[in-house]
Amino acid sequence: MNVEQILREKGATVATLSPQASIREAVQQLRRLGIGALVVSSDGETVEGILSERDVVHTLAERGTDLLDLEVEQLMTRRVITCSPRDSVADLMAKMTARRIRHIPVLRDDRLAGIVSIGDVVKARLDEIEYEASSLRSFIVGA
Repeated sequence: MNVEQILREKGATVATLSPQASIREAVQQLRRLGIGALVVSSDGETVEGILSERDVVHTLAERGTDLLDLEVEQLMTRRVITCSPRDSVADLMAKMTARRIRHIPVLRDDRLAGIVSIGDVVKARLDEIEYEASSLRSFIVGA
């Protein structure tokens, strides 16, 4: 299974916000949408950064509630790990585990094409395992 298949199931919608938006706006959007990360993009296609709940919590511990008035570009992760629709789920799992990240934007021709979370990857892998187990059961019963 690859990233393209995950996006077909979950959709390619990506929550983005401007680098100049406030952290207050970002936190409200995270809560409203029930998500853990926002892709930072001025045009909705180019990935300039990513802002995760973890970024907010770490800065909250350092700066307190004053962080709410900061701009997203002051907290966002600028060196964003991305993937391609052709990448395998196994490769994505390895990348997420090694780098300890939970969200990876998907780029097609250097343009934002979706986002994959660790939950999406785990679900895809469980679906693969269930399909394999079902196939084996069918093979055994039919033999």
